[in-house]
This record gives sequence, structure tokens and C-alpha cells, in this order.
Amino acid sequence: MADWIYILNPLKDTLDDEPSDKETMRRLAEEEPELEFWLNRRNRMRPGDRLWFFFTHPESAVAAVAQVDEEPWEDPDGAGTSYLVAATLLPEATMALYRDPVGRDELALGQVRSVQKVKPDALPVLLARAGL
Repeated sequence: MADWIYILNPLKDTLDDEPSDKETMRRLAEEEPELEFWLNRRNRMRPGDRLWFFFTHPESAVAAVAQVDEEPWEDPDGAGTSYLVAATLLPEATMALYRDPVGRDELALGQVRSVQKVKPDALPVLLARAGL
């Protein structure tokens, strides 16, 4: 199993035409946890991997988590270089992270890309805060 950081900028990104902020993710975790997320490259995600959602504004922190349901596939509406991945938000873990997010300094993030692997030193902190 692999763990991935998925970057969301609430000022630019949307989820089902709603802002991609931590409040929206918390609500979706409870009401509609099965979602599809856009990727700019295929990545080597597998079912069972985790996506940790890092929000860039107003506080840079991880405040939601999902489990990957299937391998990424090419976006049929994309330009041939975009992909989708199905994932299910984990309600209890997302609520725990919503209440006590993991800040950027605790993640040892360098340059922020849209999706990247979780650094080994950051994983214990993420798991503990999420109650996993």
C-alpha cells in the first residue's frame, strides 16, 4: 500500500462545482464519500492506497483522507494527458483530521506538486491524527 499527498487549492479547484475546502470534504465524507479525482499523470496508484488531501488555503494542512478504489484511468473527456482516480473518503478519519489537521511543517513538504508520495517521516503523524 502507498500513501499519496493530493494538493487542493480551494481558490482554484472545485469538487462537483463546490469549493475544494476542508468543510466541503468533511460534508462529502459523510454524505457522498465516493468521488473521482483528476490527475495530471497516471501515477502508480493501486486499490487500497490512501490519498491524503492537503489544502493550500487558508491554512496549509492535511484535513481529509480517502482510500483509492481502483487504478487511475485515462479521462475520456481529457486531452489524452489527464486521468481520473476513484476514491472513497474515510468519514471518521476525515473528521479527525478536520478537527486536528496536519500542518505543512509536520509533513516536511518541499516543492508542492499536485500529487506526490507521502514522506516516510510524515506517515506516522498522518496515521495518528486520522486515528488509523
